[in-house]
Amino acid sequence: MNAINLLLIASILAGILGWLLFVLRRSPDAGSGLWNAEAETPALEDIQAYVTAAINDFTNANLLDLGLSAEEFERRRSVVAELKSSLKNCNSGSLADKTYVKSFIYDLIFRGGIVTETSIDRIFPFGDERLLTDQDKFDLLLYQYKREHGLQALSVLIEQHGLAEPKCVIENGETESYIVTPEEIRDIYRREAGNLSFEDKMQIIVQRVYQQYKGFGAIDELRDQNIDGVSAGVSGLPADMQEVEHEVELMRSMRSRTPRGCDSVWIFYRGKSIRLACLGFGSDLELKRVCQNIYKFGNPGQLSEAKAYMVNEMQDGSRVVVVRPPFSESWAFFVRKFDLPNLSLERLLASERVTNAELPMKMLDYLMKGAQVTAVTGEQGSGKTTLLMAMVKSIYGTFNLRIQELAFELHLRRLYPQRNMLAFRETDKISGQEGLDLQKKTDGTVNILGEVATDPVAAWAVQMSQVASKFTVFSHHAKTTKDLIWSLRNSLLKTGTFQNERIAEEQVASVIAFDVHLEKERDGTRFIERMTECVAIDADESSFTELVRELGKDADEASALRILTRANLDYYRRLTGRTFESRNIIEFRDGAYVPVERPSPRKVELMAGNMSREDAAAFRAFLDLYWGSETA
Repeated sequence: MNAINLLLIASILAGILGWLLFVLRRSPDAGSGLWNAEAETPALEDIQAYVTAAINDFTNANLLDLGLSAEEFERRRSVVAELKSSLKNCNSGSLADKTYVKSFIYDLIFRGGIVTETSIDRIFPFGDERLLTDQDKFDLLLYQYKREHGLQALSVLIEQHGLAEPKCVIENGETESYIVTPEEIRDIYRREAGNLSFEDKMQIIVQRVYQQYKGFGAIDELRDQNIDGVSAGVSGLPADMQEVEHEVELMRSMRSRTPRGCDSVWIFYRGKSIRLACLGFGSDLELKRVCQNIYKFGNPGQLSEAKAYMVNEMQDGSRVVVVRPPFSESWAFFVRKFDLPNLSLERLLASERVTNAELPMKMLDYLMKGAQVTAVTGEQGSGKTTLLMAMVKSIYGTFNLRIQELAFELHLRRLYPQRNMLAFRETDKISGQEGLDLQKKTDGTVNILGEVATDPVAAWAVQMSQVASKFTVFSHHAKTTKDLIWSLRNSLLKTGTFQNERIAEEQVASVIAFDVHLEKERDGTRFIERMTECVAIDADESSFTELVRELGKDADEASALRILTRANLDYYRRLTGRTFESRNIIEFRDGAYVPVERPSPRKVELMAGNMSREDAAAFRAFLDLYWGSETA
């Protein structure tokens, strides 16, 4: 029975392909001259033009004109519908749709006789290293590694050959940077280039056609690899600078050593920004095409001169940011990926390489179980969002989570699909404040803010921490706890939430419980530099009580004046003094995490009160183990 089904499927595909080839041969425009007998060997551009025309004809043909039976008509319509769906989603981060489209292209050019075993080496010079460009060699190497290592191919290539080490190459060797040079790729290719079968060569041809037709050009395969991110258009000369007439002569002298903006490809790998100098888009039009397509998942809107930037996510959870002139000096995009399957505190903190890594991991676990308002701070690329995603695992499963973001990037339901959680984001018609107000009516227990980067969002963070939730977790770019408190205070003042600076600062200091600060070294190593407790300094009401008691006694005029003077001094001292103090409880020193100051008794009691009886006992034992007994 299975053999009969396979024969039926094969006959159907053969019939579809035969009909498609008949239509293309009959059409004078199809294939852009590909069928000219004199053109024995088509170029890659000709194959791409043929594929584009063939797929357009196949998806737009009127099936009613073919005189098909009812069963054949439905089968043909389902094939067309599936292809249209894959064409729409293949450049949105869906590997399944990308694979389907590539297999369709494979059938078109192989079964249609466009590429044969005798002509394939003339289409692409697989056997002649002198004719291969640096980009060709990189693609061939990546394909070879991908056969064995899959989506880890680029990581293995980089690690085996030390490509992520800093080099003094740019600016006449006077500046150190991370760069993969064309010379390195040529050397690796010369040593490791292997023999490719016809099937391998076909897959490379298909990938080249696909990435120019529906893919993302030079970074199409890079985007799918397990790296932290990829960006383009962030170095080299922008297009308008190349066209300035009075700088033509200058450009001629610089062109040999200065790359163009369209040949700017960077990857973010283990905390390092590495330029792949062997790759490029070839033209500004190609870079523009990729920028206009890479953010389209979910139809977020149109990128235009009026709306010259776009923040969105892709189907696999990657965050994508696209900018264009006049907002930026050139077209550029930034794709940020998160390694969701391997997300854990142990991996993030490199517990196997760092001494005492269990100390911050356990403390983070108890902060979440103890329902403490926690800020995760650090510079861009230090791992704040990734750490935030991992910390959610420590929150009790009985708590309902509500997330507020600018664009969906945490994707916590991919990590914890069985928990009660829902994410909201701003839209053109719904403000963040409206979303926050709505969250108060959705039985949420814990609020999570993806990133506090603007004044309104900072005001939300304070507001969410004060009302409508048990506790709040958010990320921020502050460098110190003092900067964090002051930044949030200034945001409250700017948004008009408070008018008095000291009162605003007191409000923030009373809300923020802990600050977990991440750092990134020059070599990309990321670690928790410190975990800091923010202790709000309350007004000393006992002194007022004592003064009132003294004034109530029988006192002479001089004594009463002395008491009132002291009261005034105390009042102004409190008015101008500090509202908080920061206490580092854990620090990273010389490659190890060390306990510094024991958390304040008040915070310990608050945390223990929010935990289960077993967790509270384990928490107190943890404190006694690392900081010693409080009574000792």
